[in-house]
Amino acid sequence: MNEIDAERLRSIGMTPACLQQVQRSLMEENAEEFDADRETDGSLMRLAEVHRETVQLHDGDREHAARVMPRLTRSLAEHGTALAVGDWVLAGRDAHGAWWVQRRMPPLTHLARRDADGRRHPVASNVDTALLVMGLDDDFNLRRLERYLVLVEAGGVLPVVVLSKADAAPPERIAQALEQLRGRVGAAIEPLVVDTRSPDAARQLAPWLGAGQTLVLLGSSGAGKSTLTNTLAGAPIQDTGAVREHDSRGKHTTTSRSLHRLPGGACVIDTPGLRALRPDVDEATLAASFADIESLALRCRFRDCRHAAEPGCAVREGVAPDRLRNYHKLLREARRDTMSVLERQRMVSEWKVRGRAGHARAKAKRAVA
Repeated sequence: MNEIDAERLRSIGMTPACLQQVQRSLMEENAEEFDADRETDGSLMRLAEVHRETVQLHDGDREHAARVMPRLTRSLAEHGTALAVGDWVLAGRDAHGAWWVQRRMPPLTHLARRDADGRRHPVASNVDTALLVMGLDDDFNLRRLERYLVLVEAGGVLPVVVLSKADAAPPERIAQALEQLRGRVGAAIEPLVVDTRSPDAARQLAPWLGAGQTLVLLGSSGAGKSTLTNTLAGAPIQDTGAVREHDSRGKHTTTSRSLHRLPGGACVIDTPGLRALRPDVDEATLAASFADIESLALRCRFRDCRHAAEPGCAVREGVAPDRLRNYHKLLREARRDTMSVLERQRMVSEWKVRGRAGHARAKAKRAVA
């Protein structure tokens, strides 16, 4: 492999921790994801965009279009993952001068979600900070924010809540939103209230914009992620669009994830709004994100309390009902993701039986009445 130019790669997010991770991976003779006859020569680059057939790589100086070696795609798929924006990869040229991604470096941090069928979808890799952007209009949704917090904390990434559209919100609305948010997720996360079009937004976010740092913007369509990206970059690098008046939702102006360099030396990954947000977490990770519930559970009367209808439940007394319902829903999803196909089929059959029984009872009551 060519010698690593750490200073040049720092401009696209190479931190000392990432460099150690890459060097450690290169020294291992039998990395899990690759065959023994894998290529060891190539240039270290960062994945800036992923398209259907090609990817965009950045070497710290310029971008290169590339294709992915089929065996790498297969190997990653066998491990239930795929390339993500932010990955560090080894790429080499073929006899015709075309670039090919040969190897993916194990990421230091990784964000992933699951779809309705339980399949895993990468969101971003090697991210230091996640800006969770939520509008102060009808986009304000604490249940969705909790899901983003679970997603981010599971990936080992620092969350920063950004309440956007402060210019259009009256002071009483801002105060109400801050009170609701702190009452829901506690004082550990201090939200930032910003006008994403104002240069002051960059000053507010300065602590997370140091040279070599990588941020990812997460939030629903129309929340102001692309507008904030343009403000941080000081140039209109991302398309933006208007939101619908009746629900404050935006069109998917941003259709793919993309990494951009910022003037101060940081990088930002802009992402489209997620239509389905199911964090890729297990029960233990979920419990860590809902630490208040886990702490109160120790005071429940019954050791195996499910925090549903049991008497003496300290969780139901101390946690907002909507937060508890969201926790239960996330817990069901996490358990379902760990089930085998047969177990899922059996669970669906049980639901159908219960549904038919419920309809029969309701029909019988109507007949008696």
